[in-house]
Amino acid sequence: MEARVLLAIALTILPWASAFAGIRAGLQDYSPAHLTLLRFLVASSVMLVYALLVRMPLPERRDWPAIFGLGFLGITVYHTALNFGQVTVKAGPAALLIAVGPVFVALMSYFFLRERLSAWGWLGIAVAFTGVALIAVGNHPGSFQLEPGALLIVLSALVTSVYFVFQRRLARKYNPLNFTAYTIWAGTLPLLVFWPGLFSEVQAASPQATWSVIYLGVLPGGLSYLTWNYALSRAPASQVTSFLYVSPVLATLIAYLWLGEVPGLLALVGGGIALVGVIIVNTLGRVTRDA
Repeated sequence: MEARVLLAIALTILPWASAFAGIRAGLQDYSPAHLTLLRFLVASSVMLVYALLVRMPLPERRDWPAIFGLGFLGITVYHTALNFGQVTVKAGPAALLIAVGPVFVALMSYFFLRERLSAWGWLGIAVAFTGVALIAVGNHPGSFQLEPGALLIVLSALVTSVYFVFQRRLARKYNPLNFTAYTIWAGTLPLLVFWPGLFSEVQAASPQATWSVIYLGVLPGGLSYLTWNYALSRAPASQVTSFLYVSPVLATLIAYLWLGEVPGLLALVGGGIALVGVIIVNTLGRVTRDA
């Protein structure tokens, strides 16, 4: 793999892993709704600068409904649910829950794209969801009380998987970089419903919280999408996406260094089990297309 591709992957994975701690830092002074809106106002501005530099054309009008639908799921719903979920779920376990996204991708590919999983793939799905269940009760040791925040983060993993599965045609048509900008803009528009009270919250927030949100918009929410799609355009997707398995480990370490957060034992065990399941699905559970 070329050095430039490895650099692009590093410039993606590190910011994405740090986003979970950044969200927790921002939530100290911002509501989940205003944090989401402010982050993507910043990200949309970053994409606008990119669009002006490359003279990006607008998509064809017939594709606008699909772009808005994917932006709504992949940006609006995903990040809103994630931010509300992280009110009660620490950064490390949140990253582990999001890591089950490839399992949802495999399931949706099975039902909608006529792709089949091997027996190992179905076993991996079962293992992954066992780990998710342990994380979901990780904040309630000694009981089986589900953590609503964990369920919201699982919802985030589900909707972003829908985004990844159904974006393929449009991403090929417009190129991944332009398509990313389109969906970020489309996903930011519904977030404007959270506009009331944003300015007063910005004025009351600490500089640390505000800079955390700006960081989330510039790097994890903006530039890292561009470096990620550059890497995907220069190397096989299977090789590039394999680096995502490092993200939960980095997220847990960054959360400890940044916030002093230490996930509970049950959440760590569940996360390890979930990652094993995801790896099984994406290695031994290879998909094949029906004839």
